[in-house]
Amino acid sequence: MLELKNVSKFYYNKGIIASGFTKINLELKIGEFVAITGESGSGKSTLLNVISGLDSYEEGEMYINGKETSHYTEKDFEDYRRKYIANIFQSFNLINSYTVYQNVELVLLLNGYKKHEVKQKILDIIEQVGLTQFKNTKVSKLSGGQKQRVAIARAMVKDTPIIVADEPTGNLDTKSASEVIEILKKVAKDKLVIIVTHNIEQVEQYATRIIKMNDGRIIENREIKKITDEKTPNESVYNNISIFNKYRLGIRNTFNIFSKFALLFTVFLFISSAILAEYAGFQMSEKESESEGYSIAFKDLSKNRIIINKKDRTSFTDEDYEKINNLANIDYVVKDDVFIDRSIPLSKDDMSLYGTLLNIENFKGNIDIGRMPENENEIILMAKEDSFYVKEELDQILNKTFSILKSQGINAYNDEKVRDLTIVGIHLRKDEDSVNNYDCSFYADNSVLSELRSDMNKDYSTVKILLNNKYTQYTIEASENVEKGKAIVDDDLKYQFKNFKIVNQPISIYISNIYYQDELNLTISNTYTKSNFKKLTGKDKYDYNRYKIYVNKEEYDSLYNKPSYQSSVYVKDVEVIEETIGELESLGLNPKKASDFKIDQGEQYARIIQIIKVIVTIILIIVLFFISYLIIKVILKSRNIYYTTLRMLGATYKDVKRILEIELFVNSTIAYLCLIIFIYLTNINVINAVYIARLSSYLTLREYALMYIVVTVMSRLISMNFARKLFKNTAIHTYNEDV
Repeated sequence: MLELKNVSKFYYNKGIIASGFTKINLELKIGEFVAITGESGSGKSTLLNVISGLDSYEEGEMYINGKETSHYTEKDFEDYRRKYIANIFQSFNLINSYTVYQNVELVLLLNGYKKHEVKQKILDIIEQVGLTQFKNTKVSKLSGGQKQRVAIARAMVKDTPIIVADEPTGNLDTKSASEVIEILKKVAKDKLVIIVTHNIEQVEQYATRIIKMNDGRIIENREIKKITDEKTPNESVYNNISIFNKYRLGIRNTFNIFSKFALLFTVFLFISSAILAEYAGFQMSEKESESEGYSIAFKDLSKNRIIINKKDRTSFTDEDYEKINNLANIDYVVKDDVFIDRSIPLSKDDMSLYGTLLNIENFKGNIDIGRMPENENEIILMAKEDSFYVKEELDQILNKTFSILKSQGINAYNDEKVRDLTIVGIHLRKDEDSVNNYDCSFYADNSVLSELRSDMNKDYSTVKILLNNKYTQYTIEASENVEKGKAIVDDDLKYQFKNFKIVNQPISIYISNIYYQDELNLTISNTYTKSNFKKLTGKDKYDYNRYKIYVNKEEYDSLYNKPSYQSSVYVKDVEVIEETIGELESLGLNPKKASDFKIDQGEQYARIIQIIKVIVTIILIIVLFFISYLIIKVILKSRNIYYTTLRMLGATYKDVKRILEIELFVNSTIAYLCLIIFIYLTNINVINAVYIARLSSYLTLREYALMYIVVTVMSRLISMNFARKLFKNTAIHTYNEDV
């Protein structure tokens, strides 16, 4: 059955060679109960480890059923142990977090048996060792004698021809030791049982052979009972562990020790959080850099804004707006497009608020402070949540009256009031609510916008004055003191005429801009000087620096107070904005995305961020991998014995690696899902974490999936490295390192 010829075992440590045992010759048969004894350090345990295939040998030959083993690789010894050897260890090598049943079941699962096939067999073996009432008890709660019975049951259920036991009674009291030896004796009638013991008296009456060792050599090989009926040993039948059982063990190991689970969960939660936070931070910087830019003509360069005008250059009608609003992807229409891109000042005493003026019919938010307007002179202020005015000057804004001043060119204002308006409601906006690049927006009645439209159109128009057959560029102003068809001009203009006769001379005013042209033909009725300026024009302020032409207010409005020639639409879904543009074109419109007018000053910066993002992400993943590996290695150090025990019980490198992979995969997945749930709760405001919610808004489902793959790949690499370390040396060498 088992034969050793001149077998020697040597150890190499830092250039020093030590002998485990030398020139051992033995021949052992089925049915024998062999006791190996000797002083500590005599080599008896080393011999047992070589016989059981847990350790290698360097010299001689060991035969199993007449087959040589000196050429065996570690994989061959794994196969040898699975076919022939069942181990019983002095320190039991049980899984303390498993029950008695699970410990006995483990060896069968590792050898390819299905769970439902082995239940009765396991129960029978447990009954044979007298532990039926403890079958569902965790091993950690058993006495030493009971634990050794579990170890014997585990060895018996494997049904191998050889059982080896290293000091099986070393940690037991006399009664328990006697019971264990009695059980082993019963097993020995159809198996080869080899026991290493320092207490020969306990086994002498049962042994068929006693071997005594000293200084690595056999000094006595006494055959007490000769085995004449030599039986042919039956190899243990085994298959590879099923994938289902690998998952069963991996998931069981995830939760069987809570402290280990909590520590691994924390590590993977940290890894997931660090990767997502770093990536989201770069995404935010990249998106913000992409949005950085400017346009001379447009302030609001929102991706969902489309600027429209009619192909025939005519003004918009109510029918046009109705057709536009009927399109599916239109969120809302801003008729007075010009106000979106202009900053309007509201002034009161020494305070001024600057922002865009929008039609109140476009307001879709909630009033956070105050109330909705009830008349045309009441307005809503939309400001950022962290606005200084809202936080520090609220009592100076709410229910206070501000004045809109008359324009003198783009973003330039004089002291002439257009209208007084009272802020009665405030809407606090999130960043995504913004429709412009200003801190504030004002929502006012349509009458307010109409009143300012003339002033706005004036800024965008070119004025030419035909006087005395010459074109000049003077400023025109409205005055209710001037009759229709008449004009009042600066007295200095008379020097352009012969005999200085300017009164009753014709004057023509031509207005042109990108949308329309208009003209006004008048007759000069009078001239003004500083002394009669107020009487003739009704104005208080006399301007020395420029010539002004004063005309009737109604005729002035006819030049500038025109319907809208340009409007803006805001779409609901930017992803289908091109389809919406096509629909607008079919309505006879010229649509242009506002973002197309942006001069991308941040484009180069965005590319730099992309490169840095990739580099830093890779470096972070590598750093996190090594840090997490070192931490997880320390956490799993307590599990080395478990995985080494699996190896001793028949698990291959691939089996151990896969079980460990599953354990870490389940743990990392749970940690990642918990992080995703936390992020989701911040997004729906169940958890108040504004910055986290903002960061997460820059991540897409694809990026969440990609980060999950990174985390799971990291867990797999960690398991591969850890499993490789477990199989770096022989099974007993790895076990001794970890004990």
